[in-house]
Order: sequence, then structure tokens, then C-alpha cells
Amino acid sequence: MMADAPAPAEPFDYATAFSRTIGWITAAEQAKLRSKRVAIAGLGGVGGSHLLTLTRLGIPSFNLADFDRFGIENFNRQAGAFQSTIGRPKIDVVSRMAWDINPNLDINKFPGGITDDNMEEFLSGVDLYVDGLDFFVLDIRAKLFALCAERGIPALTAAPLGMGAAVLAFLPGHTTFEEYFRLEGKTRDEQLLRFMVGLAPAVLHQAYLVDPSAVDLINQRGPSTPMACEICAGIAATQALKILLGRGKVPAAPHGLHFDAYRNKLVHTWRPGGNNNPLQRLILAVARRRFMRT
Repeated sequence: MMADAPAPAEPFDYATAFSRTIGWITAAEQAKLRSKRVAIAGLGGVGGSHLLTLTRLGIPSFNLADFDRFGIENFNRQAGAFQSTIGRPKIDVVSRMAWDINPNLDINKFPGGITDDNMEEFLSGVDLYVDGLDFFVLDIRAKLFALCAERGIPALTAAPLGMGAAVLAFLPGHTTFEEYFRLEGKTRDEQLLRFMVGLAPAVLHQAYLVDPSAVDLINQRGPSTPMACEICAGIAATQALKILLGRGKVPAAPHGLHFDAYRNKLVHTWRPGGNNNPLQRLILAVARRRFMRT
């Protein structure tokens, strides 16, 4: 048990703690999960929920990165945001929450966040990368996904959109992050637009956006819900399970999944060429007129 983990009330038994998962997976598969390490960058909106969900799945080892602290503006969606955690480092709060589930977790912390200098160490020894970075963090995100592709590490991004989630899997040998989003050489504002549109080609959430002015890409502001973060964690953890166990179909980019609980819809998206796809270029043009205000 790590020094800053809470002391367990009684001896921890892995097999008993995660025994209720058996039936949906086999005991041998649970043992396989016990040998895996997952990297999560960003532990706010979706990242904290990713960590807790994967911990409850029985993943025992994590590389975690975040430099931010909790504030009251995080209360509507972030797993570690409480009155008692205001001002505290997100990485410490959610790590302690995870250790309170499994006190034997092996967690490597990167409290300064991801930088060019520590990126390789952050991905060292991991079987999967799960993206939890803030929407507006594009440069580091693109570099992380590129390094994952170079090292053959599967990488997932799950975007909380409205009251649903859009999930993309970038798997070894398939379309890369850059081939899909086409961000290189674009202005910062154009990159943000391309990332937003590329995440969710089905745009299911736009139908009930009651105040478009709340989406302000230029000033890095957007609305959010707690439901979307939890849905993200559920879908991403399911894809993670399939990747780590080598069981079940995982749609690889340019394929994606978008589930919207408000619309009662699940859409399987397919955009060959990513943001260079003709339909995608049309959606981008519409989005520029709607959201790129100065």
C-alpha cells in the first residue's frame, strides 16, 4: 500500500473484491486484467471517472498525470470535486479515492501534468492510454497520441457531449490521431473546431443545445453535464476491457461510437479520411459559421 493511501478497514482480498464481475468475464480474464497498466492523462471531468471505473474493473496499475486543483466550478461533473477537496490537487484526490477501492494499487503520479520531457516515461510499460485531458489541450494531446501510435499502444478518447458520449479508438495499424483530425498546420481556432467536429460526426448533441453562446471555442469555454462524464467512463471502460482482453469488436478510427441518452440514440460513425472526408468538410463549414465568433 502506498504511503498516502487510506488504511483499509480490513485486509484486502482482490478475488473477493472483484468477484461480482465474474460471469461477464471469466476468472482467467480477471487474472489477465490484474496484470495490466493503464495511463490516464487529465483527472478532471472524465479522467477521474475513468480511473474509478477501471479500478472497480480490477485494473491494478496506473500512470496518472494532472497539474490542476479542484474548484467549485468543477462540482457539476468531476468525480473528485467536493467541498472538502476545493484547492487540493486533483491527482492526489482521485488517487486516494482509487486507493480506497483497492489499497494495493500501483500508481505512478505525474503531478506536473504531461510535458515533452516526461511523455515517454508516462507511457512506459502501459498497455493502454485513456485520454482525459481538457478539451482545449491539443498540442500535448496530439503528441501523446502520436507517441502511442509509434509505440503500438492502443489509445482511447471519450468526449462528454451534451448528455452523451462520443468515443474513438486509435489502434495500432489503423488510422492515427493526426490522419483523422488533420490538425497540423492549422490555426489554434481551426484546430479546436476540427477536434470538436471530428470527435462527434453524428452531432447528436447539437439538437438540444438551447444556448449556442455557451460554446465559445475562442475563449475556451463550453457547457457540460455529469451524465456525459459517467457515460464516457462506462463506454471507454468497456472498450478498454475488450482491448486488454483481446475479446470483442472495437471500432477503430475512422469508425466511432456516439451515444446520446437525451436523444435515445446510438450511432456508429464512419468518416474515412477523417476531417478530409467531404461530408466532414461540409460539417466543418457549418460549424465555423456557428461557433467561430470573435
